[in-house]
Amino acid sequence: MPRWTRITLSVLTAVVGLTAVAGGAALIFGAVASSTLGGAVPDRSFLGGSPFTSYLVPGLVLAVVVGGTQLLAAVLVGRDSRSGPVAAAVAGFGLLIWIFVQMMFIPFSLLQAAYFAAGLAELGLVLLGLGLLRRDRVVTP
Repeated sequence: MPRWTRITLSVLTAVVGLTAVAGGAALIFGAVASSTLGGAVPDRSFLGGSPFTSYLVPGLVLAVVVGGTQLLAAVLVGRDSRSGPVAAAVAGFGLLIWIFVQMMFIPFSLLQAAYFAAGLAELGLVLLGLGLLRRDRVVTP
């Protein structure tokens, strides 16, 4: 993987991972303390129609699964591990799935669009890093 791709992907997954852990922690704290943390935790009415009665489980999933895979990918890509691109692809797809599911319950926000774009960027960087997106690979009629 080229150095610039590796650094960009590592920084992106680290930022997404840290913010996912922070967001998950806020959801967990909000669920335990029954607080919206000054608007940081969405209103519980968004959970209507979902299998959850509080933000505890979604907070755990956001922090551990989404944040954890992103941070693991950041470390593996940063160390130029052979498994780094796979970890980054898993993290990117996981982020996209999280946003898709979230949008089923929570109305659209710019934050969702930003994280969706981050997931797409992660996947694009993986493809670039593996040499799968190159101009000479484009088939012309």
